[in-house]
Amino acid sequence: MESYEPERLSPVQLAAMRLSLTNGRGALTRRSLLRASGMGALALGGIATLGACGIPPAGRAEGAAAADDHSAKEKEVTFSNWTEYMDVSDDEKSRPTLEAFTKRTGIRVKYTEDINDNVEFFGKIKPQLAAGQNTGRDLICVTDWLAARIIRLGWAQKLDPSNLPHAFANVSAQFRTPDWDPGRAYSYPWTGIPTVIAYNAKATGGRKVDSVTQLLDDPKLKGRVSFLSEMRDTVGMTLLDQGKDPGKFTDTDFDGAIGRLQKAVDKKQIRRFTGNDYTADLSKGDIAACVGWAGDIIQLQADNPDIKFAIPAAGYITSSDNLLVPAQARHKTNAEKLIDYYYEPPVAAQLAAYINYVCPVDGVRDELAKIDESMASNTLILPDREMAAKSRSFRSLSTEEETAYEEKFAKLIGA
Repeated sequence: MESYEPERLSPVQLAAMRLSLTNGRGALTRRSLLRASGMGALALGGIATLGACGIPPAGRAEGAAAADDHSAKEKEVTFSNWTEYMDVSDDEKSRPTLEAFTKRTGIRVKYTEDINDNVEFFGKIKPQLAAGQNTGRDLICVTDWLAARIIRLGWAQKLDPSNLPHAFANVSAQFRTPDWDPGRAYSYPWTGIPTVIAYNAKATGGRKVDSVTQLLDDPKLKGRVSFLSEMRDTVGMTLLDQGKDPGKFTDTDFDGAIGRLQKAVDKKQIRRFTGNDYTADLSKGDIAACVGWAGDIIQLQADNPDIKFAIPAAGYITSSDNLLVPAQARHKTNAEKLIDYYYEPPVAAQLAAYINYVCPVDGVRDELAKIDESMASNTLILPDREMAAKSRSFRSLSTEEETAYEEKFAKLIGA
């Protein structure tokens, strides 16, 4: 197997980064938030799934060559997304924003909820991408680490800014310049997902839990704490608690975070490492406090007023799910028009009101307030300036780092 290192930024990417940093919007750079992506499955042998086995490196830094675009003659677009990631009508028979897009543009959207796990989905489309074939999809939504890999391998088409006026103008500063796609030349965020501390106030006896140190050391929480089986979330939050920057950490820093977590495992402070199945235990009070995803917490709070969240003073981890046009997609322009549509604030508000994840679109607050004032004031959907300032992203990893770090994390969590 031949694995490839991440490429240096191309001149085009560097230019995009300089533009973003000098136009005033890149000053609050942060990347967004991570969906339950199955990264734990990458540990050990699983990491090989993402290796670039036998894929020639030529051309990867510049992205995929433009495919023949049939958008003008074929008024359609095929969109693959995660489940429950699109608004649905009250009778669950239609998708209002998609229908409104078709009515306005005449472009029919074939919408498929066929992404349940990043690794699994990449396994579906990798053979076609590697062979230079059409995947049958014009638009996909994948988590930032996989978006970075697809872009690095040259399997995403560069987007045409002329088709994305709303997206370019309205993407929030905190989402504008990820280190893997500065200036958003190849991708735009669909949603953001904060990793925060959640707790059941009834289970904690009314005490607030607001730091990773508290999770790892408070004897009153012993055996009633969970962390996520997503390496970037759990290690990233621990790095922050140790005063390290997840965007710049070293191997030594990483090992220090693993060691800190291992001590908590050894003394049985941590009950287990979970995917989003922590939610049932947290709601029942079997887990008193945990590291969790903001979207889950919003949903739990709707049914259980004892569920609270806290943003640690040390900061919190974010990542993003992102829209990409795969290489050889047949309807690139139509896909770009669909991306841009979701960056119109009224449309973005309608989507955010349904899915309850962080909205990456500026100017959406007033529109969201028209739908639900409580959502417009919820910082887990629209982070305020103070919360946004505490957000940090986990840096991009080389193939070697990814393999080594996942192996160490797998050993920690017993995967």
